[in-house]
Amino acid sequence: MARKWIQSAIKHPGSFSREAEKAGKSTAEYAREEKDAPGKLGRRARLALTLRRFRHGGKRRSSRR
Repeated sequence: MARKWIQSAIKHPGSFSREAEKAGKSTAEYAREEKDAPGKLGRRARLALTLRRFRHGGKRRSSRR
C-alpha cells in the first residue's frame, strides 16, 4: 500500500463538500445516503466516510448507547 495514499485519492479537494452543500445536507449525512451510488459519487462518499474515521482515531461509533 502506498504510504501517502490519501493525497493521491483526493483529486479534486472540496468537490464532495460542494455537492453536499448543493443538496442542502452535511457532508456526513450526504455521504451516508450516497455511499451505494454508482460511479464517482459513490466513490467520493465512501472515501468521505473512511476519512471521517481517521479523524476519530479509527473507532467506529456504536449504534447501541
